[in-house]
Amino acid sequence: MPAHDRAPHAQGGKGEPMGMDRIAGAPISWGVCEVPGWGLQLPSARVLEEMGGLGLAAAEFGPDGFLPSGAAERAALLRRHGLRPVGGFVPAVLHDPERDPLPEVERALSGFGVERSSSVGAGPPLTLVLAAATGLDGYDERPVLNAAAWTTLLGNLDRIAARAAELGVQATLHPHVGTVVERREEVHRVLDGAAIPLCLDTGHLLIGGTDPVELAARAPDRIAHVHLKDVDAELADGVRCGRSTYTDAVRAGIYRPLGAGDVDVAALLSSLEGVGYDGWYVLEQDVVLADEPAPGTGPCDDVRASLGFLAGVLA
Repeated sequence: MPAHDRAPHAQGGKGEPMGMDRIAGAPISWGVCEVPGWGLQLPSARVLEEMGGLGLAAAEFGPDGFLPSGAAERAALLRRHGLRPVGGFVPAVLHDPERDPLPEVERALSGFGVERSSSVGAGPPLTLVLAAATGLDGYDERPVLNAAAWTTLLGNLDRIAARAAELGVQATLHPHVGTVVERREEVHRVLDGAAIPLCLDTGHLLIGGTDPVELAARAPDRIAHVHLKDVDAELADGVRCGRSTYTDAVRAGIYRPLGAGDVDVAALLSSLEGVGYDGWYVLEQDVVLADEPAPGTGPCDDVRASLGFLAGVLA
């Protein structure tokens, strides 16, 4: 049952109603994921066609191989579907003092098309959505860091943010289930120990024990990118307490269309817009597909429902 059917309308930072031109999509909403064995992987042609058909303004890039590696080819493909480039999710091991993550991140940034990131009329800048990967496959287990690893992690976050800024890209850290920055105390350790802004992901934060609405109110100046999910709080509690793996919870439907779960998405939008947030809102509802749904159904239905919820909030 939806926890929050209605809330005050989201307003832009200057008192104007927030529009749909900052609502983007993510391939993981169609089950496309970097994790080996993560269900059926739909082809980019179908995913982009459905994104464009739904009226999304832009798209994150998805995992390696989903879109062309060349920036020009990638931008042209998105443009054919009426989509602008947002940037992409890049998991990297950041806590190992024997491993420099910067060359790996720079390789990822080379495909972003940074020369267009600050173009007039291009919308928010291209965004690097960085995750503090464990070095293991998947998101079902993770190590606990010692003090030295935390020092390395925090230093690497700001090194990467500085390098991305030199290239015209906004770097963010995405607190994410199954990474070394997942739990509430870890999120606050990053806020206190590094300057990099966050990607506020409503689902991953809630699973890790952070109230995303409270975080947006507490540290609005540290939010530079948003992933919108709604969440089944009972399933989230199962992952947090170890009764379920993250992957099994995704299969069970932990993520719901906006308005059908337990996150007060409308309050979050109102809070962020009220302090002048002007970045992307990315609809990102992770799914694992067992079979290929008929065109225009399955994941497309869920994204359509989320867009309908947003249209009601913004009306």
